[in-house]
Amino acid sequence: MNTDTNTSPNTNPTTDPTTTTPITIAGMTELVHEAARRYVLADSATDARERITVKGVADFVTEVDTGVQSFLKAALADRWPHVAFLGEENGEQHADFTGLTWVLDPIDGTTNLIHDFRHSAISLALLDGDRTVKAVVYQPFSGETFTAEEGCGAYLDGRCIHVSGETEMAKALVNVGTSPYHHELAARNFEIMRRVFVDSADIRRTGSAALDLAYVACGRADAYFEMDIKLWDYAAGRLLVTEAGGMVGDWEGHDLGHRLETGVLAGAPAIFAALRDRYLA
Repeated sequence: MNTDTNTSPNTNPTTDPTTTTPITIAGMTELVHEAARRYVLADSATDARERITVKGVADFVTEVDTGVQSFLKAALADRWPHVAFLGEENGEQHADFTGLTWVLDPIDGTTNLIHDFRHSAISLALLDGDRTVKAVVYQPFSGETFTAEEGCGAYLDGRCIHVSGETEMAKALVNVGTSPYHHELAARNFEIMRRVFVDSADIRRTGSAALDLAYVACGRADAYFEMDIKLWDYAAGRLLVTEAGGMVGDWEGHDLGHRLETGVLAGAPAIFAALRDRYLA
């Protein structure tokens, strides 16, 4: 976790033992920005986001998603060929996590993208076994880049960020997720949200777990919880929060490891504890 005395953004390289090319936040960010330029922000993206495949209940993939993933998988392999890869799309969810592994959500917030809601992100994490050690979350529509590195702090566009200091639920702004792929969870989900809403300042539903976590990291929200999300949704964002002084775990507060599917709770320490103990148990 970073302290206020560290003002230099993410500078420690991770070196793959089989190559001399260091894995840096700068290198990761460069590739993520290029993927967004080509597939999210390009003039052709409007048509691509309208070419949609339905994967399941409220679960969609567009040609933007697959374009970003294909580009980044190839670009990452070209620079760091011995790092394993796991991505949301194209059936590429197999990794043994015995060494370094990329975990990519090419578009977190695909439903937002389809509706031109302009609130989506590319989320790229580097895991070393169970731990996220580097993270980039890029919101191409606002141009904001959130980065973090284990032991080096969390940053927004190069500026050190911290979770809020909020300690009272009555003053807390809480981001929530609806687990939209699981409508069978709706009754319990919305009852929990109702209770949190009544006791907090307000709740927000943004449609992107990666950005919900990033917003907790920079203090825009005091906490975030969702009953069921995937590894690629939280892998990068969790490091942003912990490096910004916050807490992340499942709904019981346990470490997430590399679980492919789990409930997630993140927040400033006092609000994290209040949600865990009084609402999510």
